[in-house]
This record gives sequence, C-alpha cells and structure tokens, in this order.
Amino acid sequence: MRQVCRKTGLFKCHCTARRLKDKHPCRVRAAPVLDPAVRAVSGGQNEGGMSLEDAKNEIDRAFTGGDRGLAYENAFAGALSFMRRRYTKDVTGADLVVTGVPFDQSVTHRAGARMGPRAIREASSLQPYDPPYGWDGFDPLSEFTIVDAGDVAFDYAHTPSLPGRVEAHIAGILACGPGTVTLGGDHFITLPILRAYAAKFGPMSVVQFDAHSDLWPDDDPDRIDHGTFMYKAVKEGLVDVNRSLQVGIRTECADYLGMPLIDARTCHEKGAGFVADEVKRRVGDHPTYVTFDIDGLDPAFAPGTGTPVWGGLASWQAAAILRDMAGVNVVGGDVVEVAPAYDTTGATAIAGAHVAMELCCLALWNKRKK
Repeated sequence: MRQVCRKTGLFKCHCTARRLKDKHPCRVRAAPVLDPAVRAVSGGQNEGGMSLEDAKNEIDRAFTGGDRGLAYENAFAGALSFMRRRYTKDVTGADLVVTGVPFDQSVTHRAGARMGPRAIREASSLQPYDPPYGWDGFDPLSEFTIVDAGDVAFDYAHTPSLPGRVEAHIAGILACGPGTVTLGGDHFITLPILRAYAAKFGPMSVVQFDAHSDLWPDDDPDRIDHGTFMYKAVKEGLVDVNRSLQVGIRTECADYLGMPLIDARTCHEKGAGFVADEVKRRVGDHPTYVTFDIDGLDPAFAPGTGTPVWGGLASWQAAAILRDMAGVNVVGGDVVEVAPAYDTTGATAIAGAHVAMELCCLALWNKRKK
C-alpha cells in the first residue's frame, strides 16, 4: 500500500531514511491507470469534447476522471475538487497543482478563512463546463494537466508547526516540477509558501492584490500574523521589492519598505489596463508570484472576509487586470481570506474560485500551444 509522506503531504516512493532526514522532498510514482470501464462511465478524459447530454453519466470526476478536459457533471453533485480536476497526492506529470491551506489562526478580526478551500472548491464546480472567458479561446483544463492535491495536514492545536508544514508541502510539489495555486486560509500562509518559492527561484517578484499592505513591523520570528507576512517576507529577502507591486491598497502604512503600490483610487481613476501595464513594467520577465487577498475586492463584491474595507476593486476590474497580465512569468499564486460564513450568497467563494482559475491561466499562458 502506498504511503503519504508526512513531511510533504504527497505520495512517497521507496525513500530512504537518509533522504527524509536530509529534508529532500521525496519523489513520486505515476498513479495507476483507471479501469477502462470506470473511465467510460465517468466520461474519461473528455478528449475530443463532450456534450451536455453526457452530464447524466459523469459523476465523481475528482476520482474517476482523466487528467485533462472540461467537466460536465452536475454542479450540485459529486465529489468536490477544484474545477473537477483529478484529486491525487501523486503530482507526477502535472503541469500545475492546486492545493489548500485551511488555516486562519493569525487573523486580527473575524476568523473563518479555514473554510475557504472547501468553499472555493465547491464554487468552482460552476465553471469547468467551458474554457475560461476572456482568454481568447485558451483552454488550460484541456491543454494541461491540472490536479488537486488536497489540503496541507497540520495540527490545529500546535500553531508554531504550521509554517514548516506549509513550506515543506509546497517545496515537495515544486521539487517535482509543477507550480502551485494555493487556496487559503488567511494571508499568513503566503509567507511559508514564498520561502519555498524563493528557495527554488531566488527573491521573487510579488504582485499582491489587497486592501492592506501587510507590512506592520514585526521582528519576532515566532509570531504568526496575517498583517505582518509581507514585512517578514521583505526582511527575509524573499521578495524583490524593485520588481514587485501592491494593487488595491486602501489603508495606511507607516513604512512600505520600498514596496511600490497602486492604491484603489488610482485603480478606479486610471483603469485596469493601466494597472496591468504597470505590473508588466515592474516585474519584467522575473519569476512572479501573485497573491490575491479577497478583501482586495470591495465588500459589495466579496463580503465574506475577515477584515473588509470599503472602496475596493469591483470584480470586473480584478478580472480585467488579471487577464491583461497575460504574459507575465507567473510561477505560482494563491487566493486567501475567503471566509464563507459571512456571505450567505456564496458570492465571495465564487469570486475566489474565479481568481484561482485566472491564476491557473496566468501560470500556464506562456506554455500554451501557439
């Protein structure tokens, strides 16, 4: 029986104790091929396209489906995974891995983002019937292998162990080749993720959509706070501030540590095209990580979050900026702070699912068939 590595959360092969002791993420083996009968019932890999008539036969694609293709099972039914992608701890051969970090114990106001990954996965079931809108026909679900590796395992009662678990989990995926799109969880989770990315790529370009700069001074390495993650990331040298940008900021900060920003008012007055052009000018072709705090959106569009601030981006503005960022060397990203309990309509989780899909498009755009 195959085992899951307790360090990375992924399937492990015949790793030696020495390799695990040396903190080398384990390699993984290819998953077994699905039974053809199961594939036939589930719709298989959807190669060559499917019609809506096939929805009556497709179910639980997260476990029975193939690696690529659109998905047609009923949005209200079936086992959940992000965009109905294959659910697996084996990321061999994947082009991109979606994973979740259901952690919210570093928030300064309302908790609840621990339920974000589950809510985003559920909301994403509305999308995989068609290629994403606005990407000139680009269909990453059919052209690339995107898998859902589930959530990071951690001890909810031992908060200090969380950063190391997240960093090891992301590092294990990166060691296998693909990038990640992470579903949060509060914004602290981006710090250990950036540690894993910087270990592979060096100081990162970071594009941060947010109402807050998250640059509160905090020189205590043991504190876990979603309002100080960027301060620590800059201080640790994980972020190249000269090639980074914060977007949608609308709260005060005494010291931005050299991090440039476009505040929400400027976004409104100069438009999405200006913002996207400025992102491209700033980051160039440097490896870029995009972190999207859902409170970057105005509470009218995303009320389900812990620290909402008025005057934010409209959902259409965020969509336009992200789509106009196509071509940026995005190697990973996350969407955080979705707290579904404060939004009975589900609109915040829907927005989070769309953001996550746009991040997938950005991460795979430069690899597409041209």
